[in-house]
Amino acid sequence: MIDRYAHFAAAISNINQYVQRIESQKMRAYGLGGSCAQYLVAVHTRGEGLTMSELGEICQKDKAAVSRTVAQLEEKALVERRNQGCALYRSKIYLTKEGEKAAGEVTSAACKAVELAGKGLTQAERETFYKALDLISGNLKTLLQNATEF
Repeated sequence: MIDRYAHFAAAISNINQYVQRIESQKMRAYGLGGSCAQYLVAVHTRGEGLTMSELGEICQKDKAAVSRTVAQLEEKALVERRNQGCALYRSKIYLTKEGEKAAGEVTSAACKAVELAGKGLTQAERETFYKALDLISGNLKTLLQNATEF
């Protein structure tokens, strides 16, 4: 069991590091850190705009992290908030023209990375992999929500 844990933890850690490096490479051109890439892709994918709360849920980030990142993206004129009489946190976030360009570059790189990462997998294997990944993630989330201590 310990060998399985070590293998699992190392593989997940390595994948995460590689994804972060890809994101950092793409965002460097905009003077931003790699974490901004997920936010751009999320807003780009959703087109109609997202609230800070929705963005945090999609990117699995807490309120403070979302606020910091959106502020950085606003400072670089990649996103804008449209308040429409709402509290700032409830206003929708949209990509600017420059943000659309950046999000397109990040999305293109992400698609290429996912395609190359899955090279050699059949469609059935890919579906099984993502199903297993979602199941593992959900199980660990449940474990942490229900456990008081390990």
